[in-house]
Amino acid sequence: MDLWHLKVFQKVIEHKGFSNASKVVNLTQPTISSHIKELENHYECRLVDRLGKQALPTKAGELLYDYTGKLLSLFEETETAMAEFIGNVSGGLTIGGSTIPGNYIIPQEIGHFLKKFNDVNISVIIGDTDQIINDIVDYKLELAIVGAKTDLKRINQKKLIEDEMSLIIRSDHKWAAKDHVSIDMLFTEPFIIREQGSGTLKSIQNSFSKIAKNINSVNVIAQLGSTAAVIQGIKNNVGVSIFSTRAVKEELEAGTLKALAIKGVDLKRSFYLTTHQDRTASPLCRAFIDFLEERFK
Repeated sequence: MDLWHLKVFQKVIEHKGFSNASKVVNLTQPTISSHIKELENHYECRLVDRLGKQALPTKAGELLYDYTGKLLSLFEETETAMAEFIGNVSGGLTIGGSTIPGNYIIPQEIGHFLKKFNDVNISVIIGDTDQIINDIVDYKLELAIVGAKTDLKRINQKKLIEDEMSLIIRSDHKWAAKDHVSIDMLFTEPFIIREQGSGTLKSIQNSFSKIAKNINSVNVIAQLGSTAAVIQGIKNNVGVSIFSTRAVKEELEAGTLKALAIKGVDLKRSFYLTTHQDRTASPLCRAFIDFLEERFK
């Protein structure tokens, strides 16, 4: 049993099948089956249940999966630390991002970072704020940028970027000639809301609470799981919504969508650099944090 066996096992669990995992690790399905069998022989228990085309972890598999994430993360930190010791910032780093940072901020900053450190590869995991913070808690991620604060005691967060949300409507909407609307007008209009756990939703709730209003007062017509889905809903006359104008920069410039203010509602929010308080950042992670802090100071 070695780290490669664990890497293969991790991909089987994450992709819920031998076929999908084989495409990720570039191995044949029989070879992957052999690796899993060797792990099961080593631990003397079944780790994966084959249910048709799906592969799901047993209870023992769930336990091993948790430790596998920690072991592989520590291995990556070790590789990066040794590279830095001999004068190189290199290796791999996986960064988490909630929807807006993950899609519109982190990719841009990676481009600038790689101009300075070209012997590096960076992956980005995108999910809602709660999902990404849970990955930090579970040691699956060293670093993330998310759109809301958390009360979890083991999480450190530092304000990194200021952002402002707006009410987004179609350019032919009945309010298109306006610069702003009242909160009461908003409550009468079909509204598309993000899923629970979304940083955008939490920010809207926080903004409304400051003026003693409740998000439950809006006329929710649909709840969608990503900003991209919300944008498509607006474009197809499902309703209106509130989110960062970063996500519709091109549409606003092209004039297909329009951003409005909501009178009396402060829609400013922040994006937070998020880490685990008990985890020592790898040299590469530390370099990326320093880079971001210098960029946004």
